[in-house]
Amino acid sequence: MFEWLTALPLADRLRAAADDAVRYVLDGARTWRFDLLDPKVDSDERSSVGTKLQYHLIERLGLKKVPPLDTEIVGVAVEIKGSVRNSTAPWMIPREGQCQVTLLIRIDPKANRFAAWLMRTHRVWLSGGKGNQDLKRSPLVDAFRAYALPLVVWSDLPPQPLRLLSFEQIETVFGSDGLRKRATALFIYLPEVVIPRSSLVTVGAGLHDPMKRVREAKATLRRDHGLIVLVGKWVDEREAALAFGHEIGPEDWVAVPRARFADLGVEIPPLRTSG
Repeated sequence: MFEWLTALPLADRLRAAADDAVRYVLDGARTWRFDLLDPKVDSDERSSVGTKLQYHLIERLGLKKVPPLDTEIVGVAVEIKGSVRNSTAPWMIPREGQCQVTLLIRIDPKANRFAAWLMRTHRVWLSGGKGNQDLKRSPLVDAFRAYALPLVVWSDLPPQPLRLLSFEQIETVFGSDGLRKRATALFIYLPEVVIPRSSLVTVGAGLHDPMKRVREAKATLRRDHGLIVLVGKWVDEREAALAFGHEIGPEDWVAVPRARFADLGVEIPPLRTSG
């Protein structure tokens, strides 16, 4: 099983699954939230990241939900446990998962990173004799350090550029002005920072078709602020971004100062405000 997992691009798939789980819980398109450590995110919501991660990871690995545990890998029943708690071995192993093979995933929301281990969670390696009321028990730190096999060392999650904003900038970007003005301010504050569509939708939370207003900000940025917004949907704009060292996906945006185009001899793409 360890060999099966490590033969995959596991870090990439786990990164995507963890990012999906965090974004699902934050629900930025409705709530304006973009940080798990935001006081508006309660402890129950943070705890639910692990549950969501389980389902996203099963899908990303091409597996199926198989009782009595969470899935099967090469015919072996596997428990999947994720946690965002700040502890060396924070996972709570249910009774049915004890003495079974467990895929342990930890997300560190403060450092925006994740890691994963594989461990058979024998009861003698778990804390407490009786456990809590529903018989869940955590790995002992010494046992975890001795017997958990590293699958993915600490690795960065996809960046959340909204976390780069100062308090004053957040007040403007999430303020009372229309979204076109707020999106304009966002790109001015974060030039040459790749911004995914999910972050833009978070800024426009609650609005019908927020991306229409964001696209309209491109003209203002180009005309009044000397910033050329490149969108990964368009091949020529992806290529232009790459010339400046920005690898953007189909749903990523980045604002580049007009002067840099002249400096590198890169052609400025036409202004596109639709699609």
